[in-house]
Amino acid sequence: MSFRLLVAAAAAARHVGAAPAPRRHPALVARRGIAFTAPRHGGQTLVEKIAQRHAVGLGDGELVRSGDFIAIRPRHIMTHDNTGAVIPKFQSIGATRLADPQQPVFALDHDIQNTGERNLAKYRGIEQFAHTHGSRFYPAGRGIAHQVLVEEGHAWPGTMVVGSDSHSNMYGGIGCLGTPVVRTDAAAIWATAQTWWQAPPVARVELRGALPPGVVGKD
Repeated sequence: MSFRLLVAAAAAARHVGAAPAPRRHPALVARRGIAFTAPRHGGQTLVEKIAQRHAVGLGDGELVRSGDFIAIRPRHIMTHDNTGAVIPKFQSIGATRLADPQQPVFALDHDIQNTGERNLAKYRGIEQFAHTHGSRFYPAGRGIAHQVLVEEGHAWPGTMVVGSDSHSNMYGGIGCLGTPVVRTDAAAIWATAQTWWQAPPVARVELRGALPPGVVGKD
């Protein structure tokens, strides 16, 4: 399904029986057609505030709210071993250089025990790509990619970092807005420094009393 149809379907489903008309973000109106903001009063959540800082093309006084489709420019985009799969996607869209060489971070961590020539050749190709474009590269053995981003200060409180890996939301543990993107989106971010994103719903959870033995924060 195309982006336009996806957004239209989401907007239609959300506004069934709702009176307020959807509001359009200038960032997306010209290129993608539809955006909406939930009618809500009061301040923004932390997720909305961070998204606001990284949003592109908002009008004066326009606030990001849960449910909005916005254009964003994340502080960093992380890829790991799958960088080898993102590179041909990047090249297939006609891109020849990174829009912001400091935005991508390459960290190899998934298949480091594989010392076969094919995997080593892939690793060399990723390192060469990073060197050619002047981007940060962390070789196999440096550590788990997500942890490396935290340790090296790439994922930082109050910033937005995306990664081509489903565990990229772990950056939230330090107050960084982390979210995963697919490989095609990663390639597009390399080429344009931007992508689209929908601000997610936020749930408030209150824990009262004491946790019983064996129950920890991760639960």
